[in-house]
Amino acid sequence: MSVTLRKKVNQDSSTSLYLDVYHNGKRHKEFLKNCKLYKATNPEERKINRNTLEMAENIALRRAQELASDGYDVVASFKKDVDFIEYFEAYLTNYTTKDKRNMKGACNKFKEFMTKQGIKSLTMKQLTENVVFNYAEYLKSVCQGEGACSYFARFKKMVKHAVREKVLSTNPAADISIKKEESIIKDVLTMEEIGILAKTEISNKQVRNAFLFCCFTGLSWIDVVELKWKHLDMRNLKLSKVRAKSGQMAVVNLHNSAISLLPEQGKQDDIIFSLPSHTGALKTLRNWLKKAEIDKHITWHCARHSFATNLIYYDQDVTIVSKLLGHSSLKHTMRYTHIAEEMKKNAVNSLPEITV
Repeated sequence: MSVTLRKKVNQDSSTSLYLDVYHNGKRHKEFLKNCKLYKATNPEERKINRNTLEMAENIALRRAQELASDGYDVVASFKKDVDFIEYFEAYLTNYTTKDKRNMKGACNKFKEFMTKQGIKSLTMKQLTENVVFNYAEYLKSVCQGEGACSYFARFKKMVKHAVREKVLSTNPAADISIKKEESIIKDVLTMEEIGILAKTEISNKQVRNAFLFCCFTGLSWIDVVELKWKHLDMRNLKLSKVRAKSGQMAVVNLHNSAISLLPEQGKQDDIIFSLPSHTGALKTLRNWLKKAEIDKHITWHCARHSFATNLIYYDQDVTIVSKLLGHSSLKHTMRYTHIAEEMKKNAVNSLPEITV
């Protein structure tokens, strides 16, 4: 194995620098971007050439270290000094999976954790099991429901990637986990509250129609954002769409209220609702709820929760509800039965008392 820094004179009289790499019986060239030497006519230009050459020599040394560690549980020393947050953000730049927004949330949560702990910077070699354990405890203290588990799972995914890339020699998060709790869905909208919302003025009609459409179809944010006319069978009044999160097909008969929220039909590949960013939609939703005087913490996903809970409240079989939601398991749907029962209990308790 060898890495040799070589020079190549170009037609414009500049000199390109490249690495002559011999590894595993094969030889190839690796040209160094932005590493060129130019004909120097004064001391300043000669200094620039010296600095460029020194940088190229350092790159060659690091490349040799990287190849020497290949195949062994050894991390080159320069990789250990990589800033953890910079690595995480670089990982996100090339991340294309649909949970990218959640992955960014995990990165932001780790930044919050560092601020709370007074950690100004963190290199890969400083990402110890103790740091990861403290991060897990921090998530459990600040997140509700399944949030802590979700953020930590995505954090561990990124750490595993760093191990595969030999930026980390061992996985400091391997033996640490956050138990997934069965979250209790408290914030749902009753049919009466959905009716109040429908009659309340809102600044963005597209947000209004899309949110109410989710209340009658069980679509999540990512699914309604991607919803196209090809997903709707207007002849048989059915919606058929593969859920972005689970990959399960959800087939829902369109309620008359849902149909009334649709715009004029377009082409098959046209997006149905023109929506702002998730953050912008939530801001509009919060103002809308405040104007409607509904004192609940409602997020966009609560429209899906409300759809499921209201179906069970009106005595629909949980198996049918599970299919309508596109759940991969019945256990996910069972959570809504508790909320529906609580709603029924509250309905009975709302009756006035009489003397008997």
